[in-house]
Amino acid sequence: MTTAITIQARMGSTRLPGKVLKDAVGKPMLALMIERLKRVPDVDKIIVATTTKPADDPIVALAEQENVDHYRGSEDDVLLRVLEAAQQHGIDVIVETTGDCPLIDPGTIHEIIETYRSSGADYVSNVIERSYPIGMDTQVFATDILADVASRTDDPQDHEHVSLYIYHHPEIYRLKNVLAPAELTAPDWRLTLDTLEDYTLIKSVFEALYPDNPAFSLADMFALFKDRPDLLEINSHVQHNWINKSS
Repeated sequence: MTTAITIQARMGSTRLPGKVLKDAVGKPMLALMIERLKRVPDVDKIIVATTTKPADDPIVALAEQENVDHYRGSEDDVLLRVLEAAQQHGIDVIVETTGDCPLIDPGTIHEIIETYRSSGADYVSNVIERSYPIGMDTQVFATDILADVASRTDDPQDHEHVSLYIYHHPEIYRLKNVLAPAELTAPDWRLTLDTLEDYTLIKSVFEALYPDNPAFSLADMFALFKDRPDLLEINSHVQHNWINKSS
């Protein structure tokens, strides 16, 4: 079974255009995320899934510079973009992430992959019931499951949000949620990149932790915030754009 981490990334963004290439510690956010994802064990590929728009040429250039694969597909039909990326690269299992999560923790991803492999579930994630900080979002499912979803729904919302149809239909798919350990539980923290305030916080985290320990973990972030609670105030007022999970 070939496993790949996909990263949905594009330059267009309503609240913070070009966010995935914004700089921290001398590197673009997307490059820092790829560096962290390369530390996830037992993964065969990392695929940056971007669009065919010329504006996204720099994302392709960065993927090539970082020696990871890429795929260019639809801007709006993200489900199809991820599905085609997996199919083109011969991937059996998709570990879905987005470029909004440069601080994503490799250890958390590894736990979710291992749970998927041992549970027999069709879909394993840490987002059905949130306990991890926003920005640790990881979803694992088979390419065949995503192909099944594509055959069942034409709803634009389902095609914009890759996994939405799966966790809306527990009567079709076997679902499993992974909860954070008590010491890493903070579902209201925004460690995701969507606004200028988010960028300021994430940049501050990298500047504080990366120089001494490029492989810093979520636990290291918790320790930092214990010493520097002011950092979490930077974006505490930002309203998160939740995907509707009730319909």
